[in-house]
Amino acid sequence: MFDLSWSHILIVLVVALVVIGPKDLPRAARVAGRWVGKARAMAGEFRKSFDEMARQSELDELRTELVALREQRPFGATAETVHEPIVPEDMMSSEPPAHEPEPEPEPEPEAPVSGPAQPAS
Repeated sequence: MFDLSWSHILIVLVVALVVIGPKDLPRAARVAGRWVGKARAMAGEFRKSFDEMARQSELDELRTELVALREQRPFGATAETVHEPIVPEDMMSSEPPAHEPEPEPEPEPEAPVSGPAQPAS
């Protein structure tokens, strides 16, 4: 802000001592200190209000983005497929499917067993 070196500050103090005088210099320093304090307080309030406005604008921007995302629903199709049933519709009926018992296969007739031929006696 100000580029004051120690030599510049010393020159200002000497001039203030000569112009104001040693008797009124402490009171002048007190008044100058109050002004500096008021200036710092005003700068702090300005900075705080500026930060609050920036924060509020960021919040407003985030709200608009959130509303836009809700309207667009980029994952809407994914949500629908997630909620689709895995079991087919015909299998989801409340009544179990009626099964007719399968007929048992009929046993095949056994063929006569022929043994080794016995010699006729």
